[in-house]
Amino acid sequence: MATVQEHYEWHLGSIYTWMGGDLPAAIERNRAELRGLVLAAGDHGTALDLGAGSGGYTIPLAQAGYTTLALDTCTPLVAELRARTEGLPIRVIQDDLLSFRQYAEQAAIILCMGDTLTHLPSQDAVRRLLRDVAATLDSPGLFCATFRDYYSTELQGAARFIAVRSDEQRILTCFLEYATDHVRVYDVLQERQETGWHLAVSDYPKLRLDPAWVSAELAAQGLTVQQDQTTSGMVRLIARAG
Repeated sequence: MATVQEHYEWHLGSIYTWMGGDLPAAIERNRAELRGLVLAAGDHGTALDLGAGSGGYTIPLAQAGYTTLALDTCTPLVAELRARTEGLPIRVIQDDLLSFRQYAEQAAIILCMGDTLTHLPSQDAVRRLLRDVAATLDSPGLFCATFRDYYSTELQGAARFIAVRSDEQRILTCFLEYATDHVRVYDVLQERQETGWHLAVSDYPKLRLDPAWVSAELAAQGLTVQQDQTTSGMVRLIARAG
């Protein structure tokens, strides 16, 4: 089983943007979501995007007026994001998101979107991140995280096979295998090449995080927490300071 970083570096990172579909459309959806969190164009201050990927949230944050720091470990995704930052107040850092306090002392907004929390190595690491988030947020300040709930329900049988995306050149399917504290995710990639279809498989762990536990950890840091769900079925936690 690969580490999260190995899996993204050598298997998923180069197709991650393709996997998510139309990036400009995703940026517009994310912009609308951020407006729903009471972010207005012309706002100022520092925003952090932890696990920024190719910039689906980083770019609308910067366009709204925030000086934005984007962290990610994946070399292909960091390169993609850097290529999109021209003219925008964005600083891209390739580093573990647990190290974000090395780069920012305070922030008005901190995001950790797209299942990033489940990529951390342990619940202790999640607790450390949430503690650092609370210590970094201005008052008032906003933290928002989304992640998949692998904790409450275990998919069974064929339901564990999930079609992610396909086109004429590429097919991506994932398969889930449950353990006590994590789910083992197999990303099965088939790509059309000159000699025919090529199969590549890599697997890595994701944490099974109880949404109630994450909410309680945020509340223990003095934040006011609201839980809802995104249109894609992810848990969304919105925590406010002050």
